[in-house]
Amino acid sequence: MKRCYCASGILRYSFMGNKQKNKEVGQLGEQIASKYLKNKGFIVLEQNYWKKWGEIDIVASKVDDVTRETNTFSLRNALPESMVHFIEVKTLSYESKAALEAAVTHETWRPEEQVHQFKLHQIEKALETWILEHSYTGNWQIDVISVRLVSEEKFAKVEFIENISN
Repeated sequence: MKRCYCASGILRYSFMGNKQKNKEVGQLGEQIASKYLKNKGFIVLEQNYWKKWGEIDIVASKVDDVTRETNTFSLRNALPESMVHFIEVKTLSYESKAALEAAVTHETWRPEEQVHQFKLHQIEKALETWILEHSYTGNWQIDVISVRLVSEEKFAKVEFIENISN
């Protein structure tokens, strides 16, 4: 396994040598983000919605406790003020909690900074398709969940950044 370290102790896996490890870290980040959303009152409608022109990591909507517990949410019976959240998850792995805390304290590279204009355009194309496929006419927004994790210590920090497209 090829690992690269920057001065702050951030572990970055080489894109050239270990795409599988990057994919595993990304999938773990998406699982953590999904659990985070459920704990915050959201119901996950879909994960890894993929089209050749773009992907949406998580499609979710905030619902009341009864709807979430009974899993009875439907886009057709959603309230007019319901909001569908199209969420991009960005994950960064660290060697230790100390390295993670140092990176946060010194505001080094942040995972959400990788959601640039091209990525936003891909998400928008995919969400337009999702909206058409589901005949959804309600409100929506694009959000980012940033996950910084120390997998060996089973520790993660999650930041939910709402409505990045405005």
